[in-house]
Amino acid sequence: MNTPKIRVGVIGAGNVGSAFVELLSDESRHVALVDAAMATLEVVAVAVRDPKKLRPGIAPNLLSSDALALANREDIDVLVELSGGVDPARTYVEAALSRGVSVVTANKALMAECGTELAELANKNGADLFYEAAVGGGIPILRSLRTSLAGERIERVMGIVNGTTNFILSKMTSEGSDYAVALAEAQALGYAEADPSADVDAFDAAAKVQILSSLAFGTELRGEQIAREGITGVRAIDVDFARRNGYVIKLVGVAERVGEYGLSRRAHPAMIPLEHPLASVHGAMNAVFVEGTKSGPLMWLGQGAGGEPTATAVLGDVLYVARNRVSGRHDVPFSVDDRLVSVEAGDIRSVFYISLDVMDEPGVLASVASVFGSHGVSIQSMEQSGVGDEARLSFLTHEALTKNVRATIAALANLAAVDSIGACIRVIDKGAP
Repeated sequence: MNTPKIRVGVIGAGNVGSAFVELLSDESRHVALVDAAMATLEVVAVAVRDPKKLRPGIAPNLLSSDALALANREDIDVLVELSGGVDPARTYVEAALSRGVSVVTANKALMAECGTELAELANKNGADLFYEAAVGGGIPILRSLRTSLAGERIERVMGIVNGTTNFILSKMTSEGSDYAVALAEAQALGYAEADPSADVDAFDAAAKVQILSSLAFGTELRGEQIAREGITGVRAIDVDFARRNGYVIKLVGVAERVGEYGLSRRAHPAMIPLEHPLASVHGAMNAVFVEGTKSGPLMWLGQGAGGEPTATAVLGDVLYVARNRVSGRHDVPFSVDDRLVSVEAGDIRSVFYISLDVMDEPGVLASVASVFGSHGVSIQSMEQSGVGDEARLSFLTHEALTKNVRATIAALANLAAVDSIGACIRVIDKGAP
């Protein structure tokens, strides 16, 4: 019996692309890969910006500078898109899917922006569109949501899905570093870009929340903006307050049900109780915590970035695509629940940590407390520390509406005795799973 051959074209040969080609070319894994794919896999072309640059592990004759021509080649069965960004990656993916060529991508921005449209295009033309590596690097969370948990009613997905911010906050926690110092170290080690805004301003985490939400709850992927807050305002004193009160600060992405058909999606810093499984996720690691009605709490932990872990997820998708093509089938797009209604972040209730720098003079505390009360925000506890002619006030509220807390912050900023507003960070209830 002849073994079928699946021909693979790759766009992008950076850390992930190079690692993927190396994995696929590993002779020691050849038999295992053939068994898993039900076919022999062959890389026939790799599109790169500079084909003259030597790339270890990739034969020079495979290199090309024309990514669109590669996507349109008649002799490829699977296109692996690892170039990143929405455009022109979208053009490459659409070109392949329109011809019935299956696509595997690690492109979170592309999937968050137009994943629904691309999935419909794939289905129309009998192709697959897989993107496991778009969330959590090597963590197999997307297929778990789509298959193992397909019959479960998921109540909440909460994850640490950005390794850069987790590294920075871990450094601030373990070493007491200021944000700027921790960011500089992350950049020096290659965990953060020279312009880190996509990570530290939570754009990356927000895109991943959209992708997780589509598989966990049935939302569409059409570039809808979701609430996000970055970590640039988190200070060493906030991290210290969290530690002394039994918490650790993490940037989390959250998608959760609110009532029967309401859904809240957001990305923001949060104080997580030390006993919560996500609190122990340090450095550049990622983790996704899922709460199901019947299954209870589940967590996936692993390397959220890096060439080899991400390439492993890409290879897993390619093997799945290969089996489908050999079997003459393809996966249908994820289902959409039209009953879901987006709940604004302001309408979500949470405990909050709020810090203020105020003038150290009589009556200030009373005026500050009055502002909290007038906006319906109840104070659970307060800590005061002196800093020269000023005092720092740190509050934990009782559970309150986010929009009421925002109104409180705005009113406090207008008080003459308030010198500056520090952090305003959501707190995960210690009683929560």
